[in-house]
Amino acid sequence: MLGVLGLLLGKFYSPMPVHMALGDVAWENGIEFLLIAVPLFILMGEILLRAGVTERMYRALSHWLSRMPGGLMHSNIGACTLFAATSGSSIATAATIGTVAMPQMIRGGYNKRLFLGTLAAGGTLGILIPPSINLIIYGMLTETSVPKLYLAGFVPGVLLAGLFMLTVGLASLIRPEWGGKRPETDWGQRLRCLPDLLPPFGIFLVVVGSIYAGIATPTEAASFGVVASLGLAAWYRRLSFAMLKDALLGAMRTNAMVMLIVLAAIFLNLVLALVGLTQAFNNFILNLGLSPAMTLWVIIASFMFLGCFMENFSLMLIFTPLIAPIVSSLGYDLVWFGILMMLMLETALITPPIGVNLYVIQGVRGTGSLNDVIFGALPFVLTMVVMIVLLVLYPDIALWMPRTFS
Repeated sequence: MLGVLGLLLGKFYSPMPVHMALGDVAWENGIEFLLIAVPLFILMGEILLRAGVTERMYRALSHWLSRMPGGLMHSNIGACTLFAATSGSSIATAATIGTVAMPQMIRGGYNKRLFLGTLAAGGTLGILIPPSINLIIYGMLTETSVPKLYLAGFVPGVLLAGLFMLTVGLASLIRPEWGGKRPETDWGQRLRCLPDLLPPFGIFLVVVGSIYAGIATPTEAASFGVVASLGLAAWYRRLSFAMLKDALLGAMRTNAMVMLIVLAAIFLNLVLALVGLTQAFNNFILNLGLSPAMTLWVIIASFMFLGCFMENFSLMLIFTPLIAPIVSSLGYDLVWFGILMMLMLETALITPPIGVNLYVIQGVRGTGSLNDVIFGALPFVLTMVVMIVLLVLYPDIALWMPRTFS
């Protein structure tokens, strides 16, 4: 649809035949070195899923986090946080952890809406916590340093996960019956399962550590992650031709969808610039006569409203080239705004009627009503709004690490 919209706008409003540039746009951007990281991170997530790393990680976290009010719902968020640090994708995070956690919902007697909400909301962390695919593409669109964006995503990602857990804890204290039956465990079991938490940390260190050690670019680090995930699959005796075939096919399907959206959106942005809509939009915002702070809040409100009706990836690709120059001209840091944008996109992922993660979790569930997932996610939408307000009021939440370690 993005490409079709670009062709229609070009046909009726462009002074030149923009359709003739479609091939050049696809080729020049398709071979962009930074974009090669996207299929590699997708493949890494597919291999880790089939290697059984996720299931072991979830089981280990259940022993450490399930004694808190809310039981395994904290394990849902914790597992999403760790898997987000390896997959780079919100959809993959929600689907993977949802598949592992869903059988526990009925078995443990949890409130189904809140349990489903933790999976939908926890999955959104995949686009905020490094290595995020969305941050790579944002960096490409705005010519912003991806390593700085990755550093900026650490603290907000962990803080948001903590706020999600706080939301679960408060809900379970107010309504104890929602917390379900907590699994029995002891310190012996906790200590024995610790090795199962090491692989996600290991992958994270290989990928992100190689970037900040100056050993690799983000694209090269993604390839290191693929090699490390293959090593884990071999260690767990899951590496086989059939497994590799399934992982490659899954990665190809996902990457084909992602790259088609990316290239179509880049073409649309070119057309918008040629017909003058980009400059007209910038002038409209700047001529409102508002202070920089008020202009920023107008942008945030508009973005979150559009997030209710647009798929988040398309939303980022279309509006980042429009909004980023305005934000920069107002004096805001584009690294900070990149994290703010990820938070707004996370909110869009669980906001009806188009919230993708809502449908992912319902698809994994395979029964019942979508309304259960929607109502379960609503408290976490409010939590994300709180996080957005905190980031606007205290920019150092995101900027402290880039300023300290860059």
